[in-house]
Amino acid sequence: MFRFENIEFLYLLLLVPLLIGLNLWTRRERRRRLERFGNPETLQALMPDDSPRRRGFKSALFIVGFTLLVIGLARPQIGSKLREVEREGIEIMLAIDVSNSMLAEDFEPNRLERTKYAVGRLLEGIQEDKIGVIIFAGDAYVQLPITGDYVTARNFVSQISTTAVSKQGTNIAAAIDLAANSFSSQSEGSRVVVLITDGENHEQDALASAEAAAARGIKIYTIGIGTPEGAPIRIGQEFIRDEQGEMVVSKLDEKALEEIALTTGGAYIRADNRSMGLDEIVAQINATEKSQFTTQIFEEYDEKYQYFVAAALLFLLLEMAVLGRKNRLLARINIFDREKKE
Repeated sequence: MFRFENIEFLYLLLLVPLLIGLNLWTRRERRRRLERFGNPETLQALMPDDSPRRRGFKSALFIVGFTLLVIGLARPQIGSKLREVEREGIEIMLAIDVSNSMLAEDFEPNRLERTKYAVGRLLEGIQEDKIGVIIFAGDAYVQLPITGDYVTARNFVSQISTTAVSKQGTNIAAAIDLAANSFSSQSEGSRVVVLITDGENHEQDALASAEAAAARGIKIYTIGIGTPEGAPIRIGQEFIRDEQGEMVVSKLDEKALEEIALTTGGAYIRADNRSMGLDEIVAQINATEKSQFTTQIFEEYDEKYQYFVAAALLFLLLEMAVLGRKNRLLARINIFDREKKE
C-alpha cells in the first residue's frame, strides 16, 4: 500500500502552475521591454552573453526540484509488512449517490462535497468496524470493497465525483442490491448499509430491494441530503435546464428514504449544514450485535522520501550551477545554441 504520511504538504504543489505561469510572464515581459528599444535580433548582437535558453533551463530545473522537494516533505511510504488481527465489529457499506442532482448547492459547497467531508470525518472516528464504499447514479459500482484500512477508504472517498458513473439517474435499488451482495461471509448478523442520497429515485422499485435486504438480516440507514424546496443543479458554470428551457430544481424525497429505513429496521435522518447525521447513525449502529472477523492491516511502512529529497537537491544544485548568461570560458561547448557563433 502506498500513502503519504504528511499529505497536507501536497497542497504546496498548487504553487507549481503559478511558478510556471510567472516564468512565462517574466520571459514575455522581458521580450516586450527589449522590443521598446529596437529589433530583438539586433539587440541580441549587442548582448552576446545573454542566453534565453539558459534562463529557461534554470527555471525548469528549479520547478522540477521544487516539485520533488514537496513530494519528499509529504513523506511517501510503502506498506512493507501485513499483519492479521482479530476484531469485533460490524461491516458498514456506504452507498453514496453521485448523480448530477448531488451538485445542487442547497448544501455548501454542494451536496456531494458536503457528503465526502462528512464521510471523511466518520472514517477518522471509527476503529474496529470494516467499511466499504459503493457509488451509484443510473448504475451502481463498488468503489472500495469491505476493508479495515481506513486510510485507503479516505483516499477513495476523496476521489468520488459525479463523472465516476457514466449513466445518469438515481438507481437506489441497484445500490441496495449491490451493497447486500458485497459483505463478507464473516459478518452475518452484523451488516449495515448507510445510504446517502437526495432520494430522487428514477429507476426500479427500491422498496422491493430493501425488503430483500431485510430478509437477509441487513439494516439500511438512510440519510437524506438536500432540502424539500430544492436547488438548481450547476455543472461548471451552467445550470441544467429541461426541454422547455426551465431550470431543473432537485428536491429531497424523504418519503422513499423513510420507507426504505423502516422496512429494514434502520432509521432515516435528514442532513443539514450543521450535521450530516452520520454520528447519530453510528451511535445506533454501535448497538448492533457485533461479529468477530479477521482483517489485514499494514504494520510497517518503508520511507521513500529520501529519494525525492535527494533528487530535489540535485536539481536545485544544478539550477545554481547553471549560469543565466553564457560563460566565455565554456563558449566552445555549444549546448544551448543551435548554431555556434563565431
